[in-house]
Amino acid sequence: MATSPAADAPRRVSLTVDGRPVEVEDRGGSLLAALRDQLHLTSVKDGCSPQGQCGCCTVLVDGAPRVSCVTPVRRVAGREITTVDGLDPAVRDGLASALCATGGSQCGFCTPGIVVRLAGLHAKGTAVADHDAVERALQAHLCRCTGWQTIVEAWDQLGGGPAVDVPVAVAGRDLDAAARRAAIEGGAAQVVSPAVALGRGGFADDTAPEGALVAVRSADGTWVVGESIEEARAGAGKVQGRRTTVEPEPPLAVPSGTWDATLRTSWVEPGYLETDATWCEPGGTPASSLANGGAFGAKDPDHLGAVARELADRHGRPVRVLWSREDVVRLGQKRPPVAGGARSDGTGRLLVARTPGIAEVIARVAPGLVVEEVDVPGPPTSIRPRAAGWAEALLLLAGARGATAPVTGPDGGTAEAAVVDGRIRVRVAAGDPLDAVVLRSYAIGAAHMAYGWVTSEGLAVDADGEVHDLTIRSFGIPRAVDTPPIDVEIDPTPGPPVNGSDAVFAAVAAAVWLHQGAPTDLPTRGGL
Repeated sequence: MATSPAADAPRRVSLTVDGRPVEVEDRGGSLLAALRDQLHLTSVKDGCSPQGQCGCCTVLVDGAPRVSCVTPVRRVAGREITTVDGLDPAVRDGLASALCATGGSQCGFCTPGIVVRLAGLHAKGTAVADHDAVERALQAHLCRCTGWQTIVEAWDQLGGGPAVDVPVAVAGRDLDAAARRAAIEGGAAQVVSPAVALGRGGFADDTAPEGALVAVRSADGTWVVGESIEEARAGAGKVQGRRTTVEPEPPLAVPSGTWDATLRTSWVEPGYLETDATWCEPGGTPASSLANGGAFGAKDPDHLGAVARELADRHGRPVRVLWSREDVVRLGQKRPPVAGGARSDGTGRLLVARTPGIAEVIARVAPGLVVEEVDVPGPPTSIRPRAAGWAEALLLLAGARGATAPVTGPDGGTAEAAVVDGRIRVRVAAGDPLDAVVLRSYAIGAAHMAYGWVTSEGLAVDADGEVHDLTIRSFGIPRAVDTPPIDVEIDPTPGPPVNGSDAVFAAVAAAVWLHQGAPTDLPTRGGL
């Protein structure tokens, strides 16, 4: 029996968004998709949809925080939705300025949802000194950049009210110099301003033209194009990622020999929040997938661009090309797993998953290690992720010596680290600091990443190379409540500014690993 056009038309859903009555189509999708694709509220970010695990899409529904990527739009009919744009301006702008003042926002992808969450705490009258409440609230979020500590410090900046003295602190800085430091540390052009904390950093998918087609990757590797993200996902058969109960295992065996220290590392997911995305007009230049940050080297700067250009030319319309979180985990670049042994004189042998350029990178910092590349089934590997290869080599040598030492990265930045009374202490020299807030923020973020790499992070990858951990919470990234305090001292040294956070990553990893007794396998599953 034929149906009428009216019967086929999507149901309309009425709701209030940021104080304004609106109607959206119920396309069978989420509140997140309706906010972004129908109302063009791009401050609400998609970091893991439809897993509901990263917190980037957090909004208030009738005043209560909710992740919008797993909230069907039909379930909020008649409800009041508040995005970061609709918050009380005093609270919103005060938090944004505080995050900029402390370095609590780097790329700015996760922070709109965090600002919404903290605004909810503020509305409940949570005391500024109640860090336990803040850290509990942050368990609903994932931040890869900042190491959490600077976000809690931004909450402290609120003082007796949401904007006390913070805008003055921002106004007193050279934010152009801060952006230059951020680009050096993050490996891509970056903006530093309070607006970035509100999601206005210019991410690729946020800048796509209205009415663009959407392309998503199907299980067989083909691209399915639809008028909306719901249509494209349905055509591709996209399903929510899974989490295995299998523990990550290092894929390589330690080479035979007499060693003073041995090390094996697992597959690790870089865990950047903005999944790879681009868009292109017919005959145009694809938008950069790096946008406001380089994912610490883990993203290919030209990734997906050729796909977007080809699809746009084929369809004669702009096309957004989007990887899902599962695509990132299966296909994104990883640091290569290693297994090695070393002696206290700096000699040894290191097996490493075959990766272009890896032997040369390791030889620069550990010339006494014989590097042997081997084929390992698994995700793609690259030397681009933060300190890949050379941090592993320096970790192994520190274990063989039984002591930490100052670390000098390939760019010339140096760092020292120690674990003292349950705290991670860092000293970093990176030439002209340019902006101490940003350099400190990146150092804290690198320390958090190193701590997680050693203690908790890993992916379950089977003998055939298939990844079994596909949900963002399965990567083992430490939460705010799991992260020890991190103290950073910046040593201003003569000379041009150079990257310092990569050296911090290697130095902290060695300090934490030695503090735990230098067990062979990472992750160690132990804390400080």
